[in-house]
Amino acid sequence: MSVASADAGVEIALKPREHWLVPPRQAWFAFGMAFLLMTFDYIDRQAVVAMFPALKAAWGLSDKQLGALISSVSIAVAVFSFPISLFADRWSRVKSIAVMAGFWSIATIACGFTRNYGQLLAARSMIGLGEAGYGSSGAALLTSIFPAARRATVLGGFLSAASVGSVLGVILGGVVTARWGWEAAFGVVGIPGLVLALMFLWVRDYRTVPLVDAGALRMGAAAVVRALVKPRSALAAYLGGALQLLPVSTLLAWLPSYFNRFYGLNVEQAGMKSAMVILLASIGIVVWGYVADRMAHANRRAKMLVPAACIVMTALLLSPAFGLVQPGAMQFAMILAGGFMMTAAAGSLPSVAIDVIHPGLRATAAAMVTVVQNLFGLAAGPFIAGALSDAFGLGTALALMPLFCLASAAVVIAGARAYPADLDRADAIPAKVVV
Repeated sequence: MSVASADAGVEIALKPREHWLVPPRQAWFAFGMAFLLMTFDYIDRQAVVAMFPALKAAWGLSDKQLGALISSVSIAVAVFSFPISLFADRWSRVKSIAVMAGFWSIATIACGFTRNYGQLLAARSMIGLGEAGYGSSGAALLTSIFPAARRATVLGGFLSAASVGSVLGVILGGVVTARWGWEAAFGVVGIPGLVLALMFLWVRDYRTVPLVDAGALRMGAAAVVRALVKPRSALAAYLGGALQLLPVSTLLAWLPSYFNRFYGLNVEQAGMKSAMVILLASIGIVVWGYVADRMAHANRRAKMLVPAACIVMTALLLSPAFGLVQPGAMQFAMILAGGFMMTAAAGSLPSVAIDVIHPGLRATAAAMVTVVQNLFGLAAGPFIAGALSDAFGLGTALALMPLFCLASAAVVIAGARAYPADLDRADAIPAKVVV
């Protein structure tokens, strides 16, 4: 592969599969900062699930209302992710991320000062507004500065911070709530994000990629939309990822409550037990992303087929675990195994969408993933599970939600057929990236 320099920039040839856009040291610094911010993103987002028993007791809330505290964040992310990410694609990924991180951290701290359910729900929505473009902008930054052949691994590592943050959020939320109350917990988890927001300004950005098509013609709004929705493998990544996140978001939201009700554990103990499952999920993102990248060297479709196989295994483990097995060691072992499998698509599918979309729209492509996955996956899962729990019990709700994995796998397998051709078309687009 040839790389030609011009005007203090770097022009990448047709297949930039192994090219580092910046020196590896700078790329890994950017990864570390993005990982830390994503960690606190999800600490702020998920700490509230450990507070569910305390909030239920304090305000007499239903499970549907508690689930809405999670869904409200995801809905706000879905609504605002696309415009914010498009703005970041045209302005600056680094500066946009710093502003977003400061906003969601302030909103998290504000949650501790709310005095009723309506105020808390509104404050949680503001967290979602701040987080709306972060995941997509961070993904665009990392997938641009790292070699394309490592995208699923790097993106999987970046997104694994969501599980790490969820683990820490559940632990911190449970520990602080048990000792000083839920109001204090929001302050403890919110303050570090403000510091990281300022530190992120040291990360090196890449200059905005001109929006031109394969014929070097400038793309208008209609062409941008077509670029985002035309590749069939990208559509499969959007929808398949959303369906897969229905059970994932359900477990992230409701495991502490399940262990509290069915195992008789207190808030802190339930949070610790849930953290074990979420920790395995974070490891699974990296492991399965690496496996998908490695297998894709021999068969490019493996980037989608590997997560599809893991998604099927998730349904086969988690649905019987909650529906047929009694609470105890065997059930917990099955939940742990399901947790390790359930996040296999979290890194691979977003990287597929980024692979096949115009290089000047990477944050926007990641935003499309974010919009669909948050609206139809992360937002819907906790709410649907909460409604099912109110009607049939929490155990039944957790047994039914993993069945969505089967539909997800079918969509992803269908998209895998188109992935090689979509990838070839994307690699044929001239991409001039100036750093």
